[in-house]
Amino acid sequence: MNKYIMRAEHEFPHQPDQSVNFNESVYTNAFNSASPVGGWMRLGNRVNEGHAELSVCLYLPDGRIACQFQRPRIEKNDRFEAGGITYEVVDPLKSVGMTYRGDVIIAEDPDQLRDPRTLFANGQRLPAHVHWVHVAESPVHGGEPANDQVQTMYGRDFSLGHFNQHSRAKGFIEVGAEHWEIDGRGWRDHSWGPRYWQAIYCYRLFIGNFTNGDGFMLLKITDANGASRREGVLLVDGQYEEIIDMDVVTDWTDKADPSRVKIGVRTAKRAAVIGAEIIKLAPLRNRRKAGDDILVSRIAEGFTRFTWDDRQGYGMTEYIERIENDGLAGYPL
Repeated sequence: MNKYIMRAEHEFPHQPDQSVNFNESVYTNAFNSASPVGGWMRLGNRVNEGHAELSVCLYLPDGRIACQFQRPRIEKNDRFEAGGITYEVVDPLKSVGMTYRGDVIIAEDPDQLRDPRTLFANGQRLPAHVHWVHVAESPVHGGEPANDQVQTMYGRDFSLGHFNQHSRAKGFIEVGAEHWEIDGRGWRDHSWGPRYWQAIYCYRLFIGNFTNGDGFMLLKITDANGASRREGVLLVDGQYEEIIDMDVVTDWTDKADPSRVKIGVRTAKRAAVIGAEIIKLAPLRNRRKAGDDILVSRIAEGFTRFTWDDRQGYGMTEYIERIENDGLAGYPL
């Protein structure tokens, strides 16, 4: 029996429950196959808090990062449209489009993102227009748990329903007077349910696409007691293979950022060793007030070149960990 229920209507906004922190989010990334340019966009509706979370992060060929992070006001959870982002379901379970029109802040050096207040106050701002359409190259993976015993991908304290999909991606990125075509591949996900980012103690997420259409989504998530779960899939010849084991070895910079990763993964059909070289990292953080405390998580978003045997492609590496006592919960594991 399938652990998840997935229907076409799950592509569209869900009725929020009464949780203060109910979140429904859509995310897409896209990268050009011929040159290292691309990025990701996310919109998370937190209607019970009266706002959305808007994120745009673009990795430009010369090493700059163009980004925007806002909390536009919303009153309903009836659409994915706020602050300049629009997300459209073109064909349920098969094709979606995402667009952003608005300004972006230019980080000439990604280290500027470690002090976002200064960057957003003083950084160069340019008009941007980003648009891409995703057409499925895989089945949908995930959905809503079929019963209360089924664990969700990130845990029930982070989302209830969650699905994702690899795809072909076509569109463009415009920043100021510069224009780059996107003709390559990408990935998308959609989740709903209660969410606080600080519910994640530590995780490592890898999302990749290769030029032949193969790809992967691999997640290692660890709780405060050190117990880990390994989730994810290899995409081979258009079909997903669930992983049954995974090991992650990370090389770190002197700033405690991931720089290279070696991932060993096994499915019922094959074993694979995937190499990851992080081309450009956006060192982000999320803060939340909890009573008299401020809870902080480091969210490292790395534009990554992946290799698997003779395959080469692009995608994302995402490391999240709680910051406690001025240290990273998962470092240097």
